[in-house]
Amino acid sequence: MNNIDFVLKRVSNHKIISIIRGVEERRALDTIKALREGGIETIEVTMNTPGALNIIEAGQALEGISVGAGTVLDAEMARAAYERGAQFALAPNLDTEMIAFCLEKDILPVPGIFSPTELYAAHKAGAPLIKVFPAASVGPSYIKDLLGPFNGMRLLPVGGVSVDNTAAFIKAGSFAVGVGSYLANPALAASGDWKAITARAKAFVDAANK
Repeated sequence: MNNIDFVLKRVSNHKIISIIRGVEERRALDTIKALREGGIETIEVTMNTPGALNIIEAGQALEGISVGAGTVLDAEMARAAYERGAQFALAPNLDTEMIAFCLEKDILPVPGIFSPTELYAAHKAGAPLIKVFPAASVGPSYIKDLLGPFNGMRLLPVGGVSVDNTAAFIKAGSFAVGVGSYLANPALAASGDWKAITARAKAFVDAANK
């Protein structure tokens, strides 16, 4: 099994990608371990987090998880993440050169889209998983609407996903959801409250797998 298929399978296991943004580098690995303890196997480290590449590289040494890069705006950022071991690359935007680079290097590209036209362009460029961002402004019904004409595409809503709406996003047809600072919370990480992060992870996994 190639890496792209492996990561897709892992994402489908628990349906949550936890987004680490703004967590101190010295707290990042413990944050990842706390998330893993709660059942989350896929961790995104945004490229605008200080020390992001170091965190990605260090995270690869942990068992039972896949670590990738977020806020990957173009192919050069994807290359930097790839060289440090990222297994996937998420973006808030659609950049076909980024998609092509990731496919060539066997790392999962997850471009960001909002409109049906962008969705089809990302699919046509070969993206196996497509991020719908910002999802909170349209809600779970938008995922269902997109999957009407684009049945079978794997969609990942990100932005405003909560414990309360996770089940609705999954029921609407989402392949998985991306969850940001409520889950990998910088304040909880700074205080070393790993139990709280683990509890939040479990709550999201439970909600997604109802």
